[in-house]
Amino acid sequence: MKHRGFFATSIIAGLLLTAPALAQTALPAMISVTGEATLSVPPDLAQIDGGVTTEAKTAREASDTNNAAMGKVLLALKGAGIDEKDFQTSRLSLQPQSAPNRTSGPAVIVGYRASNRVTIRLRDVTKVAGVIDTLVGAGANDIGGINFMVSQASKLLDEAREKAIADARRKAEIYAKAAGVTLGAPISISEEGSPAPMQFRKLAAPMAASAPVAQGEETIGVTVSVSWAIKPEQ
Repeated sequence: MKHRGFFATSIIAGLLLTAPALAQTALPAMISVTGEATLSVPPDLAQIDGGVTTEAKTAREASDTNNAAMGKVLLALKGAGIDEKDFQTSRLSLQPQSAPNRTSGPAVIVGYRASNRVTIRLRDVTKVAGVIDTLVGAGANDIGGINFMVSQASKLLDEAREKAIADARRKAEIYAKAAGVTLGAPISISEEGSPAPMQFRKLAAPMAASAPVAQGEETIGVTVSVSWAIKPEQ
């Protein structure tokens, strides 16, 4: 009996000792919500990808023809007032071309294809159609596409973050009022996902010169999760 009494006393003492530790690990009273914000702005930068592709019987002929044609394109870009720092070669290739529809035996080279592409950065989106006209008029026969961009994407993301936090507070205050509690300081703030800088919008390039180009608007969004401490209303 003495042993049983000692054992029961030990269990009670153990519970008393662990009770404060359990209390310390209990989650605080809080309200958790998400806040969202989006911003739409017109793009202020554009990027055009284009160049010249030529074919010939020999590698030398294909390369020489392509170099001459691309030289005219680059001169035309300079003549259109585009700064040399705003365009650069993005791809240069020379590939053999095989005879089609051969079912057996080694491939037979029947010619060569040379390609030279240049990426043009425009700081005035209203010049996109004009630059495409310039490229096509100078002999470019390979227009890859158009990217519209926003130069101050990081600044806009920060503005969206502020609006998302304000949206989270608005929602939390609604819940707090409905529950009869007072909203305290935020316990945790996290951004859902990883809002990359504004995604560049790529459009297929017009097939002909003077085609209308509409830049539209770019939209970014931010979502945050916020937990707010709460306490009973006084």
